[in-house]
Parts: sequence; C-alpha cells; structure tokens
Amino acid sequence: MQPPLPHSMLPYQPPPAQVVAPASTAPSVPTPALPAPAQTSKSSHPPLKCPMAGTFYQSPGPGEPPFVKVGDKVQKGQVVCIVEAMKLMNEIEADQSGTIAEILAEDGSHPLLFMQPLLVIAP
Repeated sequence: MQPPLPHSMLPYQPPPAQVVAPASTAPSVPTPALPAPAQTSKSSHPPLKCPMAGTFYQSPGPGEPPFVKVGDKVQKGQVVCIVEAMKLMNEIEADQSGTIAEILAEDGSHPLLFMQPLLVIAP
C-alpha cells in the first residue's frame, strides 16, 4: 500500500464553470405572520395602554377569576390584568378610578405590542 500523496502534488483542477440562469420571476417567499390588529374601542374615553410588549392575562392564574370584568368599578392603582414579558408577570394597574367599559385585549392568545390598548375605564 502506498502512502497518500501530499496535496501539493495533486494536479491543479479549475473550479467547474458556473451556469447563470436567465433572469426570471423570484420565487414566492411567504411573508411572516403579523400580530393580530388591535381591537378598536367604541368608547370616547382613552384606553389604558400596554406599557410593554408581552402576553395579556385577565386572571392571576389558570382557572382563577379575572381581575376585572366589564362593569366593575376600579380604583386608581388597582391591578386590572397581567402582562407576561420575558418570563416575568407584570401587574398592570388602573391609571384612573372608574368603571371598566371595555376589555380590548384577548386573554393569552396574541402577543401585545407596546402601547396597544388593553381596556377602557370610564371615569
């Protein structure tokens, strides 16, 4: 059996010629899915907006009652929901006292965007 030859002793072989295909239409690339559009408020009152991107939860845990429901009276500083961001559960507090007029975010289903409306509190 002969020892292998060093690479420097192999004959030079030029790289294979590349064939250029004529220009044609680009293959269709699927566009990434966008988050669901924010639900618009029917109220004339400004909504409480999400202070961070994350996932909206109406209750403190699975199977537990929601923090608030439409028609509930809330006080400024009262926890109204949770937004999970980077594995941390962030309590979101009411920015004013009043009555919950609308809940605009869906519980746990879609990621929220920064400053997306969460709910409406009528003074």
